[in-house]
Amino acid sequence: MMSRRTFLGSTALAGLLAAAGLARGGKADTADGTFEIVKSDAEWKAALTPEQYHVLRKHGTERPHSSPLDREKRAGTFHCAGCDLPLFSSETKYDSGTGWPSFWAPLDNAIGTSEDRSFFMVRTEVHCRRCGGHLGHVFEDGPKPTGLRYCMNGVAMIFRPSGAA
Repeated sequence: MMSRRTFLGSTALAGLLAAAGLARGGKADTADGTFEIVKSDAEWKAALTPEQYHVLRKHGTERPHSSPLDREKRAGTFHCAGCDLPLFSSETKYDSGTGWPSFWAPLDNAIGTSEDRSFFMVRTEVHCRRCGGHLGHVFEDGPKPTGLRYCMNGVAMIFRPSGAA
């Protein structure tokens, strides 16, 4: 029979271990050599703003309604803030009401996905296929024609208007 003290100690330890996994998004860093662009942690920190680093490299999430890209309405392309790969066209952007830039489809050969089991749920994480930077998640509650909602962190992207150099 387990004593109350043993039970509480085991529960506290399990909670600490779970919190440690959740604090980093339940994932290891993506700079593991499986992407075209690989940099050391120090190189990523030097190349990105603190907010970009938190989202792209540590699988963080920006606050909803905090990104100007959520309200961006011009024609153009959304690029990865880590490596400048074109990710999404403004033609597939829509207002999902979630507070994050949302798209119903990525550009061809722009993204990769993986299973994200953080926060006691299973979601599909979206990352840049070239540098592995965390962009957000994709959900099956989007508009036609795909029925998908690519819910992206604006800080993980840079917008380039059509016709701009």
